[in-house]
Amino acid sequence: MDIIIFAISFVAAFVFALGGVGAAIILVPIMSTLGIPMNMAKPVGLFYNTISLTGASINNIKNKRLDFNVGIPIIISSLLFAILGAYISKFFSTKFIIILFILFLLYASYMFLFHKKKQTGTYREDVPVIKLSLIGSFAGLLSGMLGIGGGNIISPLMLMIGYNPKKIAAITAFVVPFSSFTAFLTYWAMGSVNWRILAIASVAGIIGATLGTIFMQKKLNAGSVKKILAIILLLMAVKLIFKVL
Repeated sequence: MDIIIFAISFVAAFVFALGGVGAAIILVPIMSTLGIPMNMAKPVGLFYNTISLTGASINNIKNKRLDFNVGIPIIISSLLFAILGAYISKFFSTKFIIILFILFLLYASYMFLFHKKKQTGTYREDVPVIKLSLIGSFAGLLSGMLGIGGGNIISPLMLMIGYNPKKIAAITAFVVPFSSFTAFLTYWAMGSVNWRILAIASVAGIIGATLGTIFMQKKLNAGSVKKILAIILLLMAVKLIFKVL
């Protein structure tokens, strides 16, 4: 099982790094299908998100790409609601969580296939605290409940209210480690962390994501890769649908 977890984590991290996203969205449901309890798989995904995006955030800060004023309301709200999401998840059945995951996989695959970022025009520079806090709250809640980062929720919602995609990418990379780590700590406090699985998946994930990023920059078109990722997510959603039937 250790070898299987390492191999799956490596491959998932490598493939999803090609599209510029974290692999937690696929690691958690795969681990569930292998028989690992959902509440044990979720903290693995959350910890992986934390370590994989912290480096990107540090780089963004060094290069002054991060707008702290816009990011802070999302961080605070997502952090608080990630804790809430992780805590209340224990009151829901595994079947309910899997159904939520199916819906999220379908949503994410749709975004990969059809969502197009605005390329031109005037982007907003103000800080609508209430809207940003609502985005952070929603992303944090799902992050805690499902063991995902929430970046796939934050990005399109910020696009919808008019922010520059480059600014969004920096903010998402900054926000997700906070919400992921606080949710991870909540699962740890509830005794849901298997440190052996966590270590194996994280090491494999770091190696896979690093190699995937290098390979993507040298060899592949990101747009084509995102279509492949969408197909992978759809296939996993179908597999989970059969699991809950």
